[in-house]
Amino acid sequence: MIRVFTDFDGPIMNVSERYYRVYQFCLKEIQRPNQPILPMSKAEFWQCKRGRVPEIIIGIRSGLDPSQAEAFAQLRRQTVHTLPYLVHDQPVPGAIDALEKLQQAGIDLAVMTMRRVRELDEAFSRLDLEQFFPPNRRYCLSNDYVKTGDTKDKPLLMAKALKKLPAASDVWMIGDTEADIVAAKTHGIKAIGVLSGIRDRTQLNLYEPDFIVNNLTEAVDLVLDTALLQAV
Repeated sequence: MIRVFTDFDGPIMNVSERYYRVYQFCLKEIQRPNQPILPMSKAEFWQCKRGRVPEIIIGIRSGLDPSQAEAFAQLRRQTVHTLPYLVHDQPVPGAIDALEKLQQAGIDLAVMTMRRVRELDEAFSRLDLEQFFPPNRRYCLSNDYVKTGDTKDKPLLMAKALKKLPAASDVWMIGDTEADIVAAKTHGIKAIGVLSGIRDRTQLNLYEPDFIVNNLTEAVDLVLDTALLQAV
């Protein structure tokens, strides 16, 4: 049996609109009356996010002073995963077709995400994604989970999944961040980094995934092509 774990945000969901709207909201909230600010375009902002430019630096580049930038970063953390903004997430082009392709190929498919239950449920119900991931193939954080950091929390989530799930002969992890790669490497799983999410190629390369591809479609083709070669 072949198993594929996939992250949710990045491989499946495009979160750039949500992140940009939260950026705009926080900038306006922190701006003093009549203070000139320099809002980034969405492309500029997303390039910063993909390159891991710190939030405080993004705030300063946008015209805030250092103390404002700290408040901006804190407000962004409090806001970015709230339900009113999650509705702006939409599937990455081709991602749903890629999930269908995996399903039709008989691959054991599981989602592994740092979203909390309520955040994952929102997208699943809005976009009818339950069909791909039954409850016993959803690994996310509880609503009251106290995060310590994605590169620490995701390997723990992976350990939980591997303990519960039946053994598989070949296991892959598809993700868009360092946390996905670290989780895979911690447990001896092949890691595919995708460029459709919140990290660019330079950032993904730092963590040495086995492969880097553009999106979930290419990742799925890679998994299926490898399976065919192994079957020969």
